[in-house]
Amino acid sequence: MSYRQARWDEPPLWEVAREPSLEAPPPIPGVPEGFRRRSAVRWPELSEPAIVRHYTRLSQMNFGIDSGPYPLGSCTMKYNPKVSELLARRPGAAQMHPRQPEATAQGSLEIMYRLERILAKVTGLPEVSLQPAAGAHGEYVALLMIRAYHRDRGELDRRTEVLVPDTAHGTNPASAAMAGFTTREIRSVDGCVHLPALKEALSDRTACFMLTNPNTAGLFESEILEIAEAVHAAGAMLYYDGANLNAILGITSPGRMGFDVAHLNLHKTFATPHGGGGPGAGVLAANETLAPYLPVPRVVRSGRRYRLDYDRPKSIGKVKLAYGNFGLDLRAYAFALAHGEDGLRHVARRSVLNSNYMASRLGKLLPRPFRSLVKHEFVLSGAPLKERGVRTIDLAKRLLDEGVHAPTVYFPSLVEESLMIELPETESKRDLDAFGDAIERALADTPENLRRAPRSLSVGRIDEVRAAREPVLSWKDQRAAGRNVERPAPLPEGHESASAQDLRRA
Repeated sequence: MSYRQARWDEPPLWEVAREPSLEAPPPIPGVPEGFRRRSAVRWPELSEPAIVRHYTRLSQMNFGIDSGPYPLGSCTMKYNPKVSELLARRPGAAQMHPRQPEATAQGSLEIMYRLERILAKVTGLPEVSLQPAAGAHGEYVALLMIRAYHRDRGELDRRTEVLVPDTAHGTNPASAAMAGFTTREIRSVDGCVHLPALKEALSDRTACFMLTNPNTAGLFESEILEIAEAVHAAGAMLYYDGANLNAILGITSPGRMGFDVAHLNLHKTFATPHGGGGPGAGVLAANETLAPYLPVPRVVRSGRRYRLDYDRPKSIGKVKLAYGNFGLDLRAYAFALAHGEDGLRHVARRSVLNSNYMASRLGKLLPRPFRSLVKHEFVLSGAPLKERGVRTIDLAKRLLDEGVHAPTVYFPSLVEESLMIELPETESKRDLDAFGDAIERALADTPENLRRAPRSLSVGRIDEVRAAREPVLSWKDQRAAGRNVERPAPLPEGHESASAQDLRRA
């Protein structure tokens, strides 16, 4: 064990800043009196080095994609190209305002229009909207479109049920409930939808069936054409959850499988920022039947000009203040152009290759509940760990001591003590082997060390129940109460890296 995370007693910027000046700022010529501030903004006054060091220290007490892979199954946490970040920070992109006149935003509208055409080809569905704010929002908006479709057919009073497989993302039933539907779960067999169970559940009450393909077990639903035929024969719609689209880019598409509407996570498939509460993008694509119900506005081209079109009589209306999220749209556009058709196809093949390589190696250490060949991710069962008095969560915590971010644990719930692992196409064979080595070392450790992990991080294993019931939300209150965060237990002698030993001697 050579990894040691930095530990800084780092207060918030407000705690170390000088008191800001409260004098009113000088008037700005041309600004009306009613818009002028009466006092200064109470920003903390700090030097640039103090700010840079503050955020650098915080980053050193955390894991980041720039320092190592994130093997989170179901999430596709891949590296974001820095060139895309540079493009998104250019003044012409970063300083765009959602309410500025269309005539001054022609370049941005053209990029969004072109991105929509790319995503239409990727999904095999003719119409695309960048409007939804995130993946779950895209789900919700798609269900509103399906609701409007059944309303126009005079069937809404009857079609009140949404079917979801037991491998579904948790947001699927939540989105269905928000859209006013009830949900019914369809069981799986060997990780895939049990077609007889689906056919039995389909009826004139069914509004749609929500499905991810490949699904959250990392398996391709090989009976997808039969599923689509059965759903459509019942008069229902087939919804595609695009969380796992990165595994089939350029190989097949939701349109070819028979889906009517699909949402895409640009952060999972097209390498835009993911996690940390940042901006989202839940693109929607629809076939000819549901396209009229897409939210307004739509980006359209008239000759060489681009505009936002609100004249869509069947549209469900506006679902977000501004159209799309231009910073993420630009990053996704750059990613798509940089790869091209062949490159995007390589993304899918490489992600599937990485997943099967790791599944083959780690399947020798822990049971694999499903078939051997997978797509972008795979599932292991940590059930045998219980014989040693430990659980999957202990293994995940112990991996942190290796400097490795833990995989997803306890999802999907149909696998006992599950670990869900995805190392996307951006990770090299060296990274894959390093992760496999870390798993092997963690499994070889003693049960006592597994239960005490992590011991090399800035914060050790916390009492999660107490943290939820008695949260301390202020650094100052924490220090005043003497309630420092729990520090990890010291590592055994000789378990430090060379750099850590050098620092100790210094």
